[in-house]
Amino acid sequence: MNYYEEIKNELIENEIYKKAKDYSKNKSDLMHYYNVGKLLVDAGKHYGEGIVKEYSERLTMDLGKGYTQSRLRYFRRFYKVFSKCPTLSDELSYSHYCEVIWLDASEMHYYIDISIKQRLTVRALRQKIKNKEYQRLDESTKNKLIKQEETVISDFIKNPIVIKNNLNIEIISEKYLKKLILEDLSSFMKELGDGFSYIDSEYKIKIGNSYNYIDLLLFNYKYNAFVVVELKITELKKEHIGQVEVYMNYIDKNIKEIHHYKTIGIIICKRDNKLVLEYSSDSRIFSSEFIIT
Repeated sequence: MNYYEEIKNELIENEIYKKAKDYSKNKSDLMHYYNVGKLLVDAGKHYGEGIVKEYSERLTMDLGKGYTQSRLRYFRRFYKVFSKCPTLSDELSYSHYCEVIWLDASEMHYYIDISIKQRLTVRALRQKIKNKEYQRLDESTKNKLIKQEETVISDFIKNPIVIKNNLNIEIISEKYLKKLILEDLSSFMKELGDGFSYIDSEYKIKIGNSYNYIDLLLFNYKYNAFVVVELKITELKKEHIGQVEVYMNYIDKNIKEIHHYKTIGIIICKRDNKLVLEYSSDSRIFSSEFIIT
């Protein structure tokens, strides 16, 4: 077999197909680059590792720039990874897969799955990997994902959760912590997990003859439950837990519908100069450490 000619033909066919049928270019890339990777592996078995350099030079001469040794090694890695675990979906581009093919299998599958569910751009996927989102999941959650077991809302709260200090605030108060969260609300909710949507901040409720304000009220459509978020820049006190439980009970009694599950509570507080998400014996209140970057 003339491996070089086969590889060149695959690359030419891919370019022609993408120009003619732009709507399915992801599928074309994935198929042809997979085939190129296989040919490179087979050629390497016959001619050794030096074949990558040789083919890179010849392809550059014949087809132009873009066929560096690094790119050919990515084609080869792409084939090696997905010949063993065929989870390719043309909902993602080849560039998405290039971001994950050097990760271990369980981490790679996590990012592929979340990229499809959240329709992530390549840049957004790269940022999640950079932020070590998978590593910040609890070990029990990772095991559930590997075994494809049912998960609950608390499984995907990252530990620690990253809150970006885009405003360069030096002294963090409750007011400014809330401002940081609201400045990049989408990122904050994704740190909590999948399926969160924003309802309001300073959500006004009346308990007895006085008005109270919930710092953040969210809803998780995946788990069909309201989420009360309270911000405390002091150390956690038992009255904080009592306060959040009162708010949760209020939402359950006055806001939630019969088809909703019970409200979930989150408390962000300060301990040892760190912001942490604390919990009580109430299984609806969850914990995770926070980092402000």
